[in-house]
Amino acid sequence: MTLAVLAGVFVLLLFLRVPVAFCIGLSSLAAMLCSMPADPAAMTIAQRVGMSVTSFPLLAIPFFVLAGKLLATGGVARRLLDFARTSVGFLPGGIALTTVMGNMLFGAVSGSAAAAASGIGSFMIPAMEKEGYPREYATALTVTAATTGLLIPPSNVFIVYAMVAGGVSIGALFVAGYLPGILMGLALIVVAVTMAGRQGLGARQPRPTLAELSRASFRVLPTIGLLVLVMGGIVSGLFTATEASAVAVFYALVLALAYREMGWGDIPKVLLETAATTGMVFLLIGTSMAMAWIFAYADAPQIIDAFIRGVSENPLVILFLINLILLMVGTFMDMTPGVLIFTPIFLPIVTQLAPAFGVTPEEMKYQFGVIIVFNLCIGLCTPPVGTVLFIGCSLAKLSIGQLVKPLLPFFAAMVAALLAVSYFPGLSLWLPRDVLGLIK
Repeated sequence: MTLAVLAGVFVLLLFLRVPVAFCIGLSSLAAMLCSMPADPAAMTIAQRVGMSVTSFPLLAIPFFVLAGKLLATGGVARRLLDFARTSVGFLPGGIALTTVMGNMLFGAVSGSAAAAASGIGSFMIPAMEKEGYPREYATALTVTAATTGLLIPPSNVFIVYAMVAGGVSIGALFVAGYLPGILMGLALIVVAVTMAGRQGLGARQPRPTLAELSRASFRVLPTIGLLVLVMGGIVSGLFTATEASAVAVFYALVLALAYREMGWGDIPKVLLETAATTGMVFLLIGTSMAMAWIFAYADAPQIIDAFIRGVSENPLVILFLINLILLMVGTFMDMTPGVLIFTPIFLPIVTQLAPAFGVTPEEMKYQFGVIIVFNLCIGLCTPPVGTVLFIGCSLAKLSIGQLVKPLLPFFAAMVAALLAVSYFPGLSLWLPRDVLGLIK
């Protein structure tokens, strides 16, 4: 009964276009009212919301958000695009390659798919259209490529996962996202270049001279230095992820001011945007943790485990079903609540599958972190709640219906990359476990 009320109220509020955070919070309260009197129900929800946002690692989120805002305002996107265009623009489908590579680079330094979609899309969608690419194709490529930065660290979603999974090193989890993020980008590149070649799209640029390549590399070097500083500091143990986020803010501020595309007068606006974004994220975290507690209270993990194992005992099939459920969840739920609510449900199931994939339960925690984030990245590009999809439609002045067909080949590429990552744990674990020894 509790789960039925929770699901029914949530779907109803979502259908009425109530903001997702309030859908989660109100449906959680309604479910609790079915199990206990009003006063303890309200007190329980309030306690869960309050306790969930007092975690020290979560302090990294507002700092990384601020660093991303500073970089987005400070002209970093244009320099990254210049470097990408110079490096790969002369290849077949060069401007499509530039779009994917630019999104990967900017998404990595900003940690935000929305920032990548708006920052890169505002440049590349008109540029691709100018070279003969249909606007729908250019937008679909930009929307899907923007999500790669959520796997390539630093990523706020990995911080949220580490908090709820427990006993997971944020640094090792960050490193685990590198190869899957690059694999997603390569899958999109293959589709983009193949489609460009078949349709004769785009004009190939002249091969850059050594001087041009050196100049573009020199201009982007300070931005790449941010990634080296943050990830190098975390991996080496010089500072924690939270401390690294504060260092990233200072570095991004110096960089933005040095580029002279942002002045001191722009800082209050950036701080206000950061506060608004952080408030939204923390409200989602609080209400999602309350919903996750109700799932545990109502024995939802055991019910779902029994259902999945009733379908099949085969580990390959079980993992496929979990991926399928997470893909469906991503269509109507944002990444943060998706990670917070479904990690406690699926993580115990997945860790039991670890021997079948040749890894330990501890290693499977990192593998599943990559799997759930990868799934929900795809959800950012799907209606009805795809945040990045709406940004792309707004930039290109297109309706969601106009983008559905052009998105399908890129969806197929992302799902293929997801399945490769899911069934070959070495893609996630090789760097943190075998190369750097971060996972014992």
